[in-house]
Amino acid sequence: MKKYNIAIIGATGAVGQEMLKILEERNFPIKDLKLLASSRSAGTKVEFKGKEYTIEETKEDSFENIDIVLCAAENEISEKFSPIAVKAGAVVVDNSSAFRSNDNVPLVIPEVNGEDVKNHKGIIANPNCSTTIALTAVNELNKYGKIKRMIVTTFQAVSGAGVNGIKELDQQVKDISQGKDVDVDTFQHQIAYNVIPQIGHADEVGYFEEEMKLQIEGRKILHNPDLKVNCTCVRVPVYRSHSESITIETEKEISPEKARELLSKAEGVKLVDDLDNNMYPMPLNATDQDLIYVGRVRKDISGDNSLVLWCSGDQVRKGAATNAVQIAEVLVKENLV
Repeated sequence: MKKYNIAIIGATGAVGQEMLKILEERNFPIKDLKLLASSRSAGTKVEFKGKEYTIEETKEDSFENIDIVLCAAENEISEKFSPIAVKAGAVVVDNSSAFRSNDNVPLVIPEVNGEDVKNHKGIIANPNCSTTIALTAVNELNKYGKIKRMIVTTFQAVSGAGVNGIKELDQQVKDISQGKDVDVDTFQHQIAYNVIPQIGHADEVGYFEEEMKLQIEGRKILHNPDLKVNCTCVRVPVYRSHSESITIETEKEISPEKARELLSKAEGVKLVDDLDNNMYPMPLNATDQDLIYVGRVRKDISGDNSLVLWCSGDQVRKGAATNAVQIAEVLVKENLV
């Protein structure tokens, strides 16, 4: 099997570290591995498959002889270095939001629109984690009866805000247990024993930026420019894995029984829907694996051709790192690199 030279930008961050873990788990065909990060992380030692690697500072000359770049850095880093990597001959799979809305950049969930990888011009974008979880969950339903409208509420774990989100929840719980005042830094309000219905900045009509991503990205991924989405995003005091309540309105009726049949065979999905035994998706169960757990499938009693479901998925893995590695696997399988 042919092997490839891989570089990871942001290799010391949470998603970059998860990418390394996924590459090893899935036995990706790596010839040489280059781990890149900021100047302050340069020199750090990282182990991969029993071999020690040294983190290098990301520079303009970092991409010579690299085949695939997995970018786990913030927008400004990706905007700067992704075009440089492409010019050097690499294909970039970018986890930031820098290129998601670019008409010339495919936005890909392999289980949903993996064929779009073939249209790349050097950069392929990873969707927002909540988008990936939602669209993986409803993909087979959309194939059976095209989705016209989605009403979604997301329940997003603190790790979605990075390691500081986890630290803040931990510290606040400790401080409260000791009767101390809590410090608020990462989030807008205390997150311990609380929920915060704000992720990002508000637009002129009162939607936060995280809430618009599902409609913008969903239209592109599903090739459905008329898709309508109403989304509310909520930060919850859960360490890892996002959950979502999703109502879909479809062009033709899908019974709950038919939906369960479709979901039981859906790629990337695990149907967990046994109310008699209290079985339904929960973030604890969905954590540290790559399937989107889907359950609580039921008819929407407030509308026609409408279903309700509940799903949970690991936003660090399938919502970010695994999805990027899966895109790289498509590149390899289809000889696109």
